[in-house]
Amino acid sequence: MQSTIYASAARTATPTAAIVNARNYTALRVVLDATAVTSAPSVVLTIDVQDAASGKFVNVYTSSAIATVSTNVSTLVQGLSGNVRITATHGNANSITYSLAAHWTR
Repeated sequence: MQSTIYASAARTATPTAAIVNARNYTALRVVLDATAVTSAPSVVLTIDVQDAASGKFVNVYTSSAIATVSTNVSTLVQGLSGNVRITATHGNANSITYSLAAHWTR
């Protein structure tokens, strides 16, 4: 299954995190496709899973800073159950154009 988390757009601030249900999936591949940059932008991708007992989100993946035109693929093959939160956190207000998609495997 594939879903668009963020459609391609120029962004200067952190968009709202996406929370998706990962139940019944064994792997997640996230693709952040940066197609244009202004000055020196910085975006860090994080993936968090929700703890069933406490309901809190726990970080399981943090990317390096993305600051150039590039296609970045992150794969998570364990630790999926329940809700997963995907966030692209901006380090500054410089513009970066990107899309973000999630590819789920059963």
